[in-house]
Amino acid sequence: QVQLVESGGGLVQAGGSLRLSCAASGRTFSSGARAWFRQAPGKEREFVAVIIWRSGATYYADSVKGRFTISRDNAKNTMYLQMNSLQPEDTAVYYCAADAGSVLRKYNEYHYWGQGTQVTVSS
Repeated sequence: QVQLVESGGGLVQAGGSLRLSCAASGRTFSSGARAWFRQAPGKEREFVAVIIWRSGATYYADSVKGRFTISRDNAKNTMYLQMNSLQPEDTAVYYCAADAGSVLRKYNEYHYWGQGTQVTVSS
């Protein structure tokens, strides 16, 4: 099993920044992908960003492109999401996810999930 633990959420004013972390432990893998998703109240879980673990390739949702940056620290087995220029519509619970297979943007393809961290952006 793989355990994922997110941290770094909080309350920030519009235009501010936050950095989320996702630490992996257990039977981790060096293949596949790790991603960030988010879910606002009353809405479906949506893709935010993904990093292909072996190559480091990254992909973003259009809504966050140019504002958010996904990165990794292989030595720490940790993934990050740097969020800049935050807006009220970014308010959501942010989840990290991991899978050893060929996954990308579809949340139902990921086997491992963290517990989520709340991000609230005030206007």
